[in-house]
Formats: sequence, C-alpha cells, structure tokens
Amino acid sequence: MPVTFRAWQDCRGTTAVEFAIVVPAFIALLVGTIYLCLGLFLAGSLEFAAVEGARCVSVNTTVCTDASATVSYTQSRYFGPYSSPTFTYAAAACGNSVTGSANFVANLGFKTVTIPITLSACFP
Repeated sequence: MPVTFRAWQDCRGTTAVEFAIVVPAFIALLVGTIYLCLGLFLAGSLEFAAVEGARCVSVNTTVCTDASATVSYTQSRYFGPYSSPTFTYAAAACGNSVTGSANFVANLGFKTVTIPITLSACFP
C-alpha cells in the first residue's frame, strides 16, 4: 500500500482537531451565558430597589420623608452587581414614582458592549 493511502487512514489526532473546533464555540457560549445572567441580575435588582423606594415613600413616611431620603433608601435597597445606578423620585399621576437607570458593560474580549437599563416603578 502506498504511503499516501496510509496517511488518510490514520486516525491519531482526530480528537485534538475536534476539540480545537468545538472549544471556541463552547467558551463563547459560556461567557455569553455568564454576561446574560449578570445583566438579568442587574435588571432584577434595579427593579426591586425602585419598587421598594416607591413603596417606602407611599407607605413608610417616617423613613422616606423627602426626595433625597427616598433616593438614599432606594440606593440602599440595590443589591445588584458592580454597577452604580442612579435613582430619581417624582410625584406622578399614578402616585409616587421612582425611576432607576444603570449601564451594564459587557467586555467580550474583542468588543465592549454597553447596555443602558432604565425602569420606573409607581406606587399609589
């Protein structure tokens, strides 16, 4: 049998080649999943803090006496990841409204993506 035919029949190293093909896609999927979970945790925590702030100014008037106390209380109720959100308070037609906003920064290695997250909670 000629040497060229034996080279095509040799299966050594196929696992390493398959591994090299699959690993970049797997790592990208893993990193994307982690950043998605962090972004959802940030959004959920931001929503929780805004709802708690709007509820505090409506129900617990001894703690949230004015706008600065309400914003301070709302910031203390934020337990999300590393982002520093900004909160604002306003009296609205629906009741007491607290608006929160934050920027979620995802560093993907080759590109940095900034996602602005804004939400508003109103409590009568």
